[in-house]
Amino acid sequence: MARVLLRVPTSAEKGAVIEMRALIQHVMETGYRPNAEGVLQPRDIIWNFTCRYDGEVVFNATLSPAIAANPFIAFTTIATQSGPISFTWEGDNGFAQTETRHITVT
Repeated sequence: MARVLLRVPTSAEKGAVIEMRALIQHVMETGYRPNAEGVLQPRDIIWNFTCRYDGEVVFNATLSPAIAANPFIAFTTIATQSGPISFTWEGDNGFAQTETRHITVT
């Protein structure tokens, strides 16, 4: 399991713009770099990130081998109702990780 850092507000007023930040530790090996023996290292990247707010997709990004290691993603959405916010990363070699936080909207 990869280490994840999330910054998500725990509460907000209805209609407020909220910022969410997500960082995941991942080596993001492109598949183009040779190792010490000159053999290309196999590709191992995160290729998709999705954020769902109360079940609805509010942000989705398709990543490519050009993305840096430990990808950091920041975006905004509007606080509409209290509920769960889930962050899902999917990658090569069956990698998948989901983290969930809860927001209270007043």
